[in-house]
Amino acid sequence: MEDDSRFESFVADRADALLRYGYVLSGNAHDAADLTQEALIRLHRAWPRVRRKQDPEAYTRTIMARLHISVWRRRRREHLFGELPGGPGDVRHDLLPSEAEQGLWEALKGLPRKQRAVLVLRYYEDLADEEIARVLGISRGTVRSHASLGLGKLRSALSDDRRKSEEGVS
Repeated sequence: MEDDSRFESFVADRADALLRYGYVLSGNAHDAADLTQEALIRLHRAWPRVRRKQDPEAYTRTIMARLHISVWRRRRREHLFGELPGGPGDVRHDLLPSEAEQGLWEALKGLPRKQRAVLVLRYYEDLADEEIARVLGISRGTVRSHASLGLGKLRSALSDDRRKSEEGVS
């Protein structure tokens, strides 16, 4: 019983942060909710072991990253949406990127999934290359390659957007 109350407390405290993390990984509020829900289900199954030996939030984020990546292995196409779904209550807007972050978000959505996952883990989660490699099941060199390529594409996309906006203002 005590384990269940601790799990419920963890979910109450960290669910919003995990949902934001899922949104950053997936680029879609509905996929973020699915990732979060599935990760919490898996965490619940492993709760007694995880609570004693590991940080439950890090474990959950690792589950979410691996679930997101498993889509690559199934070779399913991803459909990112630029607009939020309509209807009140569909999405908690306080969990989504701010207006100031929208340009970066649009550029991030344009990256391939692996590059985006590496950048999210490196800059959002502040993980080292070794940890990213372990989470994603790839080599450190591949992590560095994806990070370099992804950052180059982001810089290019953001400078193109800046140039276009300056030309439109002139």
